[in-house]
Amino acid sequence: MRHRAQRMIQILMSLGFLFSGTLAVRAADSEIDRLLQSPVGKDWVTNGGNLTNQRYSTLKQIDTNNVKQLKGAWMTRLKGSGLGGKYSFEATPLVKDGIMYISTGNDDVFALDAKTGQILWEHWSQISQQISTVCCGWLNRGLAMGEGMLFIGQLDANMVALDMKTGKEMWRTPVEDWHNGYGITNAPIYYDGTVYSGITGGEFGVRGRLTAMDAKTGKILWRAYTLPTPGEPGGDSWPAGTDHYSRGGASIWNTPALDPELGLVYFAVGNCGPDYDGSMREGDNLFCASVLAVNAKTGVYAWHFQEVHHDIWDYDAASPVVLFDTVINGQPRKAIAQAGRTGWVYILDRTNGKPLIGIEERPVPQEPRQKTAKTQPFPIGDAIVPQCAEPMPASGYEKAGCIFETFWEEPVLIQPSGIGGTNWGPMSYNPETGSLYVPATIRTSAFARYDTKYALGKRFDGGTQAAPIGSPMSGTFTAIGGNTNKIVWQHKTPYRVGQGGGSTTTAGGLVFRGEPDGNFLAIDAKTGQELWRFQTGFGADAPPAVYEVNGEEYVAIATGGNQGMLSANGDAVWVFSLKGQLGPLWPPPPPQKIAGPAGPLRDDVDEIKIGANNMEYIFFPGRTKIKAGTTLTFTNVGDTPHTATSFEGGKIGKWDTGVLEKGQSKALTFSEPGNYFYICTPHPWMYGQIVVE
Repeated sequence: MRHRAQRMIQILMSLGFLFSGTLAVRAADSEIDRLLQSPVGKDWVTNGGNLTNQRYSTLKQIDTNNVKQLKGAWMTRLKGSGLGGKYSFEATPLVKDGIMYISTGNDDVFALDAKTGQILWEHWSQISQQISTVCCGWLNRGLAMGEGMLFIGQLDANMVALDMKTGKEMWRTPVEDWHNGYGITNAPIYYDGTVYSGITGGEFGVRGRLTAMDAKTGKILWRAYTLPTPGEPGGDSWPAGTDHYSRGGASIWNTPALDPELGLVYFAVGNCGPDYDGSMREGDNLFCASVLAVNAKTGVYAWHFQEVHHDIWDYDAASPVVLFDTVINGQPRKAIAQAGRTGWVYILDRTNGKPLIGIEERPVPQEPRQKTAKTQPFPIGDAIVPQCAEPMPASGYEKAGCIFETFWEEPVLIQPSGIGGTNWGPMSYNPETGSLYVPATIRTSAFARYDTKYALGKRFDGGTQAAPIGSPMSGTFTAIGGNTNKIVWQHKTPYRVGQGGGSTTTAGGLVFRGEPDGNFLAIDAKTGQELWRFQTGFGADAPPAVYEVNGEEYVAIATGGNQGMLSANGDAVWVFSLKGQLGPLWPPPPPQKIAGPAGPLRDDVDEIKIGANNMEYIFFPGRTKIKAGTTLTFTNVGDTPHTATSFEGGKIGKWDTGVLEKGQSKALTFSEPGNYFYICTPHPWMYGQIVVE
């Protein structure tokens, strides 16, 4: 019956009877809907600025000539919310009628006077600190607003509506159960009475989906699953006669975009599950690593484009999609772009999902045990990061390859890797320059597959991709032509910038972006020249917002660090203006540029604590020296399950504590002299070292 109804809807749509621009129903919040469809002006009312996710502001009081005069207008600390090593502060502030609204990594929400920074109200989430199914740090990417409410997706997979005037909870909808591996980190979008949100859990054997909810009540209207059942579009891309699709991952990490004229909502879809083991899931595995479009009223499938077939590299499409209009070969085109972890930007026709510039299917290396796809899509244009790894024979890595190199149980070095390219950080688009501004990470990973058994609510990743000890980590920030996919200009950055920061651009000819060393930058959008730099004192790993109050233009950024970068944690919101009086702070400790354990070599400990000192993703001490025959106890004092697992030449598991829940310990004796490196397998950016004499 459901399929028959969906088919009838598709027929009616094809005849023009449903959801055309002329038949649009009255908006539930006409003012917000008008702002969402308009170029961004004095207010910033949704995560991407408006429904396009362009992150482009028409304000131009601050421009290339006077940006050097910017100083802090105010800086407000958010009472310790999200302050600690397990948190990232990645939210974009929203601003409406002189009031700013922002969420923290603990899902707490604050309203501030956008001119002075005074806290007007606060809503503390009271979220359980026992949530154990968070993939990549505690964070929230922001809010949506409409009908007098703010909407926030929580790490416990609840969608919550708050009164904009008071912060009082208006409704709460369980989208899923976090115990089953789900969560929400994306900023939702609101449009025409509906709230849209994705869901996380790609490393926990979930079935991804976009959920549409009634904004007034929170009632779930429909779900568009990113993993189709047999008989649905894409269902034949999973092994016939199996239920692997039901635990195949395909999370939606970031904010969707929406085209009211076409009646479509668009979103990027993450990795397959298990991440690194394709042996059990023969086929292309739709809609993993894809851009997907569905009907905004019904969730009915419209089109897809898969960036990586049968993904075994964790090549998520994690950064938000961006909608823009352009001219290609003299013809106006409706475009959509997505920056992938592959290091490419994919530029498509948003009416049908077809490549606008050209994407070629080319043969790639094969590994029959992995059931690898015979070809992969190669966009015509420029990659924004290197896509080939160099061998490291002195470190035990004999084999290295390029982007789609294969692997099994022997480690293989591959770039850009599943933590390279553009991860969660959003790009921006400036219609005056016609360029997309794309953050990215340069990082090599050692890929290896191992057996993983599915268990509800437990990690289901099937391998590892830790960076080799001693390998460099850096980044790029690139202007890409929206109608050429060619590099216009590029910065080589000393740190990884593709994790969560992103950028925002303005009619003043500027691009604003933060760096994990605490610096906030203004760049000439046309030339790439750096025009201004300000030290915020905390990791500046969030996308900025631009707004106006009483005729004065402001630029805002959340500065609280990123746990994946180990950049300086904090709880600060910085706001800048031409009339600002506040100067910069002292720089915080910079994040690592080389993969591996950090800190002094300690010889006075018999216990290594995981998640100590309110730093969830570290071993403490990180480097330890002991005598042969010494027993070391590993204790998890953090909130998230961790392991301490040997990592030698890319091989894991010679010794292993197993998964340690909060409060659990495991004692291991080291009898032979040597240099022992180890990682946490669920969080392979955590490193430790034990020197045994």
